[in-house]
Order: sequence, then structure tokens, then C-alpha cells
Amino acid sequence: MTTYILIIIVIALVFDYINGFHDAANSIATVVSTRVLSPRTAVLWAAIFNFIAFALFEPTVARNIAKGVEAAFITPNVILGGLLGAIVWNLLTWWWGLPSSSSHALMGGFAGAAVKSAGRLSVLDATVFGKTAAFILVSPLLGAIIGFALMHAIQLLARSWTPGKVSSRFRRLQLVSAAAYSLGHGGNDAQKTMGIITALLIAAGVQQGGDPKPMLWVVLVCHAAMGLGTLSGGWRIVKTMGMKITKLKPVGGFAAETAGAATLFSATALGIPVSTTHTITGAIVGVGGASGRLSTVRWGVAGRIVWAWIFTIPASAILSATIYTIARFISGEP
Repeated sequence: MTTYILIIIVIALVFDYINGFHDAANSIATVVSTRVLSPRTAVLWAAIFNFIAFALFEPTVARNIAKGVEAAFITPNVILGGLLGAIVWNLLTWWWGLPSSSSHALMGGFAGAAVKSAGRLSVLDATVFGKTAAFILVSPLLGAIIGFALMHAIQLLARSWTPGKVSSRFRRLQLVSAAAYSLGHGGNDAQKTMGIITALLIAAGVQQGGDPKPMLWVVLVCHAAMGLGTLSGGWRIVKTMGMKITKLKPVGGFAAETAGAATLFSATALGIPVSTTHTITGAIVGVGGASGRLSTVRWGVAGRIVWAWIFTIPASAILSATIYTIARFISGEP
């Protein structure tokens, strides 16, 4: 591997670290807002399960991302532009306290740089990017439906319980649901960076291109980088996700995390890169609606989040295309 390739791999791991940092809120927001765990303990809990997810999931998402762009147009500069564009957008939305999607920032960045390189949209794999675009709507909707249904089922099951019994039992159960959600988060999100690094290694001739399965060292370093990022936390977004959308109790936190985990496990098994941000937001909204009236959901905050979702792919694509153009000029690439 050349020094340039190694530098891009390091940048990819920086993105993975920022992804964990940025999306830590998705894993811990509900368990912190219900005060089941302190923020410090919650990020440690989430980071552990982010990492061990590597042993539980097949790299189906990574394979799909690695073949999401025509091989002839996957160059080091395209990868670099995609990564840096996604990093810039992630840092901006973290600073603004908006839970945008790191997944869609990376996919948008990869697409923007590749389209700029090829000069045509057909350079993108329509199936991979089509499913990703569809799940912008599907994942939060599915999370909301499962969260709503699960919350109603719990209400029926526990209708004869005292409030103290409900709180006590679901405080313990929320540890399990938070772990499951963090497994789903690590299993889906870390694979996106694995796919990007694998595409880079294939383009550089380091790995054969027949089966774009990530090498073991790529799997381990990506999960480690994401776990370390999660361990660093992202308190600005935690407050938005766990405290501003709707008020949650341990039972609601359990329902939201379980719904989110079910959605992520399903998407990862199907090889679809989804947004953990979209998924948990939908689940929280669904639980909030089931807990009382839809008026318990703060739609103004939810609306700001949706606008961040809408702008993430085009914004990261534009940033990445610009950065790719600069990198191409500097490197003298024809």
C-alpha cells in the first residue's frame, strides 16, 4: 500500500470515530433521558456492544457499499472526497445539535464524488442507492410502527401493575434493550466504513475484486474506531434525541430501543445501509404517540430533525464533489 492509500484509510477511521461520536446519542439518548444510566456509564455500555457486533453480523452492508459505484471510477481521490465531505457535514450537524445521518452523509459523499468523477448519475448502482433512499422513509416509519405497537402491548400486559413495579422492571430491561440497540448500531454503521475501505483496497490492487468481503483487520479496526467514538459521546445530540422530542420513562425507553434494534437487525440482514438516527427517532415518536396523545411529541423539534435528513445527502454530495475536485487538481489526476 502506498502512503496515500494509508492516509485515506486513516481518514476513513477518523470518519468512523466521528460516526460513533456523532451517533452515540442514538444508542444512549433514551437510557440517559430515563436516568437508568448516567451519561458516562451509558457511553461505555454502548461502546462495548458497538465493538462486539463484529462477531454477530455478516458483512452484507459492507459488500453492497463496496460495489455501489462502477469499479472504474472508484479512485483514491473519489474515496477521499466522499470521506471528507461526510466528515465536514457530520461535524457541522453535531455543532448545531442536529441528529443527522452519518450513514447518509457517507453515501451522499461517495455518490457526489463519484458522479463528479464520471460526469453521469449512471455510475451509481441503482439498487444499492435506491434501497438506501427508500429507507430514509421506511426505517423511521418501521421504527415508529414497531415502537407504537410494542408500547401498546406493554400497556396491556402491565395494566394491573403498580407504577413502581413498572418502573423497576423496565429500568432493568432497558439495559438489555440499550445493549441490543447498540449491537444493531455497530452492526450496520461500522459496515459502511468497511465497505468504503474495501472498495479502496480493491481499487488499489491490495485486495481482489471478485468478492468485496472486508478483510478481518478492516472489520476489527472499523468496529474499534466506532466504539472509541461512541465512548467519547455527543451530549449536544443526546439532549435533542432523548429530552426534546418527547418525555420518556423507562418503559418507553425500552420500547423505543427494542423497536429500533429490531429495525436495524432486519436491515443489516438484508444488506441495506440505514440511518440509526432515522430509526431511533421514528421509534421515539411512535412510543410518544402510544404513551398518551400525539400532542406529547414536540413536532417542532421533530421537524428540524427531518429537515436535517432531507439536506444530508445533497449537502454531503456537494461538499464531497468540491473536495474531490480540489484533491484531483492537487494530485494531478487526469
